Amino acid sequence: MSKGLITVLVFGVIVLFGGVWACNKRNNFVRLREDAKAQWQQVESQYQRRSDLIPNIVATVKGEANFEKSTLEAVINARAKATSVNINPDKLDDNSIAKFKAAQGELSGALSRLLVVSENYPNLKANQGFADLRVVLEGSENRIAEERRKYNELSREFNKSIQYFPGNLLAGSFGPMPYFESEAGAEKAPKVEF
Repeated sequence: MSKGLITVLVFGVIVLFGGVWACNKRNNFVRLREDAKAQWQQVESQYQRRSDLIPNIVATVKGEANFEKSTLEAVINARAKATSVNINPDKLDDNSIAKFKAAQGELSGALSRLLVVSENYPNLKANQGFADLRVVLEGSENRIAEERRKYNELSREFNKSIQYFPGNLLAGSFGPMPYFESEAGAEKAPKVEF
């Protein structure tokens, strides 16, 4: 074989392996991005689960005749606002996550006030249905936290993959996935007064 033919074959093999590597890298970007999007759907699913529990909590609390109406209205209004904020996973960005977090944070605050105020009502505290709903709601909050953690892990993996060299040369149209960050002031313990 001539040197020219060997050179062409070696060059062809290098190009072939480079092309296979580039295809695998781009496919990995797609897989990681789609994993993060799917995990975002899990985050929303857990928020929806919590939102679905709220009518049961409100109905149970309404059974206590003299419970503060303004607290219940705040929960109902916050739930309506929280369920109206939807995010398209294909358009996840910092702004859309911030809107989602704000609506969910308002709902969390209203629920916290409801639970604190409920401490003043012995009949309500003794109601087994209400006690069970509180446990389920706490479980929902834990599930939400776990799904947010998983989403952030997948977003981190995707973001690293599009920034590492030489993959960053192929990332092109892949932008970073936003993280779900805690609310400002979340590092301070809440003050609970009875």
